[in-house]
Amino acid sequence: MGNIILTLSATELKKIQDFYEPYNTGKIPPGGVFSAKKNGCTITAYKSGKVMFQGPGNEEESSRWGTPIVKGTSKVSQAKTSGNALPKDISSLSVIGTDEVGKGDYFGPLTVVAAYVDKKQIPLLQELGVKDSKDLKDPEIVRIAKDLLTFLPYSLLKLPNPKYNRLQASGMTQGKMTAILHNQAINHLLEKIAPERPDAILVDQFAEAPIYFRHLQGQKQICRQNVYFSTKAESIHLAVAAASILARYAFIKAFDKLSDKAGFTLTKGAGSKVDHAAARIIKTQGIEALNEYTKLHFANTEKAKRIAGIK
Repeated sequence: MGNIILTLSATELKKIQDFYEPYNTGKIPPGGVFSAKKNGCTITAYKSGKVMFQGPGNEEESSRWGTPIVKGTSKVSQAKTSGNALPKDISSLSVIGTDEVGKGDYFGPLTVVAAYVDKKQIPLLQELGVKDSKDLKDPEIVRIAKDLLTFLPYSLLKLPNPKYNRLQASGMTQGKMTAILHNQAINHLLEKIAPERPDAILVDQFAEAPIYFRHLQGQKQICRQNVYFSTKAESIHLAVAAASILARYAFIKAFDKLSDKAGFTLTKGAGSKVDHAAARIIKTQGIEALNEYTKLHFANTEKAKRIAGIK
């Protein structure tokens, strides 16, 4: 069966810690109390009161302490894939996952992260609350990201607004920029974790596989081996969910810096409030300043100019 998780009281947690003290590994994960290994079964206890049993004999070991509240992994959401068919057991493999943030935001950079999750780390990420960043509020993202940064191999790439606008003006589409950043992040991370190799590389699909690789034509190093594409990829493997959290965290920090520079809190997304925020920048800093803050080709630019009284 899959991993088994129990939720115990403080008293029970102390009891189980004392019981497994002779088998203590001395390796305490983030948020953890202790980790032990007995007869091939790894027992990890967390400050939250959750205790995880992994590996052979986990049913026997967990049955000493109570009834499991979680078995195995969560169900995979319906998703559309392209290119190679996903391995049936991909959710339990060691995977590099990639995701991007900021593509639909008028203010702020385009941010891409590739994150590597060894299959042994999957239970830890579950314990830390890792899931798609869109389902988390900013304070939760910051908290989880700070935990992930202490142990998870990753590669972060940010495309600042001035460079984004320069590339876009030269004829490069947002899709091509995104593909190049994903590919570069993957290659950087592969170098970082070498000689270890992931079982798979899962890209949160923003373009189907043939289009993605077409965007990469002319790049010096294109990663093709064991690369898979799927929408809702964060529900398929926690590596993508971790990448989405780290990318969102980096985006939040960059966004806050832009807000400080603007002198007021900017608005995420591309709605009507964004138009008024951009108009305020135009009035206080001039139309040229938008290049520093925004993705100029968005329709928000013309709307902001009208609000600011610029024809």
